[in-house]
Amino acid sequence: MAEQAMLGTVIDTAEGPVQHLDTGTGDPVLFVHGSPGGCDEGELMGRFLVEAGYRVISPSRPGYLATPLTDANATPDAQAALHAALLDALGLDRVAVACWSGGGPSSYRLAATHPERVTALVAIAAVSGPYSFATGVEGSMLEGRFGRWLIGEMAKHSPKSLVKSTIAEEGHLDEHQLKDLVGSIWADPVKRRFVLDLAGIVAGRKEGLENDKAQFPQIADLGLADVAAPVLLVHGTVDADVAPAHSERALSELAEARLHAIDGGTHISVWTGPDDEEAQAAIVGFLADPVR
Repeated sequence: MAEQAMLGTVIDTAEGPVQHLDTGTGDPVLFVHGSPGGCDEGELMGRFLVEAGYRVISPSRPGYLATPLTDANATPDAQAALHAALLDALGLDRVAVACWSGGGPSSYRLAATHPERVTALVAIAAVSGPYSFATGVEGSMLEGRFGRWLIGEMAKHSPKSLVKSTIAEEGHLDEHQLKDLVGSIWADPVKRRFVLDLAGIVAGRKEGLENDKAQFPQIADLGLADVAAPVLLVHGTVDADVAPAHSERALSELAEARLHAIDGGTHISVWTGPDDEEAQAAIVGFLADPVR
């Protein structure tokens, strides 16, 4: 509860309370976090947008941190309605939307069901259809309090090993590719801090993750054909978490979309890859002129 209380603001909306962080100034971008995550993950991933002059609003989806999970807000459709209600409560009529990974389903549904609210959508390594989470003892261990403690201990005593294990999980990389990428991340203070912060965020957030695990395999149709806003799809070609096929599917169904493929990119290559500056510039450029 202490962690929840320290982060952002909980605001009452017509669809229920939503925790969110609101940073920066300028045109607003709603950043929807992945699985697991929270408003702190959206804030972390949206910092390059703040630096580019945008206002980033990052909510916690239901079950994550201080946004309560109920029977009424569990589905991607209900979470899209909650996103719209947050915009109402903040007095925002139209926004750009960015999402990562498990933030895809509710973001696509927001754009499909509230076309008048979404000016553009950036979908980064985003789930676009049925998705089943990988299973295993290691993943299960990291979901609870023990996982959060373990990540904290690794961050204190063996941070480079934590960076390596995190990157190894995010991409299909051979030994030499992994070594080179970890080396480049470790040598860059911003990238190193990003990975260590992200590793701490994704551990121990069980309730929201369990709901995503229940909901995402049941996705039948996110209504991608109903999305009127221009969409930029960004995906690493060796993503080991959300297969590039998710963006390829979206590209084939969306009315107005283009794909920025990151050659050799992992699930977090927009922030940690050798071409991260190029990817971030593509996103910023798209938000500035989504219809070019």
